[in-house]
Amino acid sequence: MNHDFLLGLGSIIVIGIAAQWLAWRIAIPSILILLLFGFIAGPITGFINPDKLLGEALFPIVSISVAIILFEGGLSLKFKDLRKTGNVVLNLISVGAIVTWVLSSFAAYFILDFEFPIALLLGAILIVTGPTVIIPLLRHVRVTGRVGSIVKWEGIVNDPIGAIIAVLVLEAILIGSFAQTIFSIITSIIVTILIAAALGGFGALLLIQFLKHHWIPGYLHSSITLMIVVGIFTASNLIQSESGLLSVTLLGILMANQKQANLKHIIEFKENLGILLISTLFIILAARLKIENLAGFGLHSLTFLLILIIVVRPASIFLSTIKSDLSWKEKVFLSMMAPRGIVAAAVTSIFAVKLISEGGFEQARFMVPEIFSIIVGTVTFYGLLAIPLGKWLGLATPNPQGVIIAGSHFWAREIGSILKSKGFDVLMVDTNRENINEARMSGINTMYGSIISEYLIDEIDLGKYGNLLALTPNDEVNSLASLHLTEILGRSKVFQLAPHKQESARKESVAKPLRGRILFGNDFNYEKLNELFSSDLKLKSNNITDTFTFVKFTEKYSSDAIPLFIISESKKLEVITPENEPKPEEGDTIISLVKEID
Repeated sequence: MNHDFLLGLGSIIVIGIAAQWLAWRIAIPSILILLLFGFIAGPITGFINPDKLLGEALFPIVSISVAIILFEGGLSLKFKDLRKTGNVVLNLISVGAIVTWVLSSFAAYFILDFEFPIALLLGAILIVTGPTVIIPLLRHVRVTGRVGSIVKWEGIVNDPIGAIIAVLVLEAILIGSFAQTIFSIITSIIVTILIAAALGGFGALLLIQFLKHHWIPGYLHSSITLMIVVGIFTASNLIQSESGLLSVTLLGILMANQKQANLKHIIEFKENLGILLISTLFIILAARLKIENLAGFGLHSLTFLLILIIVVRPASIFLSTIKSDLSWKEKVFLSMMAPRGIVAAAVTSIFAVKLISEGGFEQARFMVPEIFSIIVGTVTFYGLLAIPLGKWLGLATPNPQGVIIAGSHFWAREIGSILKSKGFDVLMVDTNRENINEARMSGINTMYGSIISEYLIDEIDLGKYGNLLALTPNDEVNSLASLHLTEILGRSKVFQLAPHKQESARKESVAKPLRGRILFGNDFNYEKLNELFSSDLKLKSNNITDTFTFVKFTEKYSSDAIPLFIISESKKLEVITPENEPKPEEGDTIISLVKEID
């Protein structure tokens, strides 16, 4: 085995994943750390040379990786999100795309002094808005309402559209005459759409049949899906150049909206694979840059970046939403959300190589460093701005403290009521209509239905809620609810009651990997809490002060007190668990089940 190849390939994976972890630890967009590590590993130290390492396989690997990333993005798009925003999304991917293309092209021509064909190509590439950056950013910002779905749909669907337009511009450049290729361009667009629809639809039908009729074992679900995605992408590109991205995006969207097959394991696999691919691709593409190209970044590049942010994006949004019912706040937020990501970097790298190899297009070598400066600039700007802007506009709750409570029996209602009285958003979900009516009468927001229903969860505005308390008498329902919402809230924020007969009937208990964190204590299952709430114990809140410390609290209530929650002075909710002993500090509020003392 070639040790240089092994070292290089292994280093790309290690550096990429390490960058993802570091970005998580210091809470900044991962793309910035990935690019920094790529710059250090490539042009600065020369440790990684992707062209030498991968040779002719480099761009096919990049293309297939981007296809998988876009398929995974398509899996997150639901048609139900378009009920109220379909017209806006349609305008953004048509009118908005054209406005972005035209304005970006003129800015590149006049500010960067690019030749008009190269400026037109760069403008087409800048139509894409980076779903690989937008989706993690939305997850971090926790946008409420319809704005999040608009940005997500635009970001994912615009990628293949921008790539297709860029391909057509590239073909016109290589032919040498835009006027002579108008008919060819129109024909190519129609053929691309037809091929993408046919192959994407065929791939979806094939995969649904495989899953629906159990023609493949569970452990091959993800592998067969990957096979179909790569096969459809390759076939589509062979029939019509660069149509593969649209084909796999449509394949992902069709699979996300079908109701016949369960995609849970496939989605989990694609999300994990997507992180690996994004990590390695950014390291590879950033490492290909040259020091002399990076040195070319100056006032012109900075001016071009500012024009994209303060002129092009706002113009695109406001012209696309003239007749919509979006509020000015929603329009402002949308106009400040257009980071570029891996697709822009990959497409630019591939096209620049083609132009340079043809000869006569020397300016093409400046496209790659320019697009990387745009990626860094837009991700930094929008990444830092999104949270404060979203909070100021009232459209985002980056660290929501609201609570979803599964179950609305009498003591669940008591818990919900006291949390609501402390200023937390509370939503109770139950299939018992009588209990739901009781909760609603007490002023708590409610939803009738099963907490494990995917349709029910789709109806909840999850931007307000950061915690799940699964309090139903059914251990399996509690565990399924925890599993269901772990993907949205994170494993540390989903809690469920201790299973029934946990110690004496281990065979009947739900396995630990299949449940949330245990609420309050290992002994507090449904029967135990039902008994305690039916006794003379009462739910009570106490403020911890310099005179009434936690020590004095425990002395007052002795061992009868059962701490359930701690609310910090900054209104953060801490749920007591077996591994999390209560340690309230001055200024905190402790909610506990105590015996009333005269």
